[in-house]
Amino acid sequence: MSDKQVPIGSGFGAHTTAGEVLAGLDLSGKRAIVTGGHSGLGLETTRALAGAGAKVTIGARSIEAARSAVADIDGVEIDRLDLSDLESVRVFAERFVVSGRSIDILINSAGIMACPETRVGDGWEAHFATNHLGHFALVNRLWPAISRGARIVSVSSGGHHNSAIRWEDVQFETGYDKWRAYGQSKTANALFAVHLDRLGRDTGIRAFSLHPGKIFTPLQRHLAKEEMVGAGWIDADGNPIDPTFKTASQGAATQVWAATSPQLDGMGGLYCEDCDIAIRATVGEPGGVSDHAADPEEAARLWILSARLTGIDAFAAYA
Repeated sequence: MSDKQVPIGSGFGAHTTAGEVLAGLDLSGKRAIVTGGHSGLGLETTRALAGAGAKVTIGARSIEAARSAVADIDGVEIDRLDLSDLESVRVFAERFVVSGRSIDILINSAGIMACPETRVGDGWEAHFATNHLGHFALVNRLWPAISRGARIVSVSSGGHHNSAIRWEDVQFETGYDKWRAYGQSKTANALFAVHLDRLGRDTGIRAFSLHPGKIFTPLQRHLAKEEMVGAGWIDADGNPIDPTFKTASQGAATQVWAATSPQLDGMGGLYCEDCDIAIRATVGEPGGVSDHAADPEEAARLWILSARLTGIDAFAAYA
């Protein structure tokens, strides 16, 4: 079988904005759900989709904060969603499903990064629970409302290179490392798209994951200034100095491209970056997707674990 993880020459790149990706596309009549769609990359994604005519539902932990952030954007509604709380996920999904509306685009954009050791749910490590398990449960519970031909996009990260799935200790019970925990959760995001695409493609539902690039957003809220100085992101006065960082609109472009581009018709299960399909990663070289985040067997194994932990699997009857 040929490797489909190969760039297609989209014509876009690292500096493309979300608005440029959607130029000429009319999303009128489409419904999108964007988790965390009121902050950071999620906000730019909401703005771009709504600007192209889509109706956007935002899942947000704080209704008040979300309302304030999107007050100037038409065609947006907000509902409460806390991805670290599976009961909140259930209520959000059930409320949407019973409304009778359908979903054409689902972008799993919300997430946490490099936070102190935190336990949620049944003692789950917070990155894995929030970034992966919450979105896993959300997609499975929303499945009855997802339209044929829909796209489901999971925002992963280049941070996935930091860790494969730690099968021997997924929940970091024997020692916590914030960057490995984040990395494992981003690998999980990519693997989720791999297996979800396999399950959904016969009904025309395709899934993608992506690295948005490096962007200054609220995602860095757990990082000390000294750590970002040491990483070469900012100077001692807090000014950005890393030229590889993108603007928020540039950072949102790849998830918007993956969710809407006709160039991806008939494709799925792929990891994207810079508004194109990413290459396979080479050890020691930046960019690309690591083999451990694109392995179908690892993806199937993760699906089984996630279904057991969350108690939900929309495809269990077909297994």
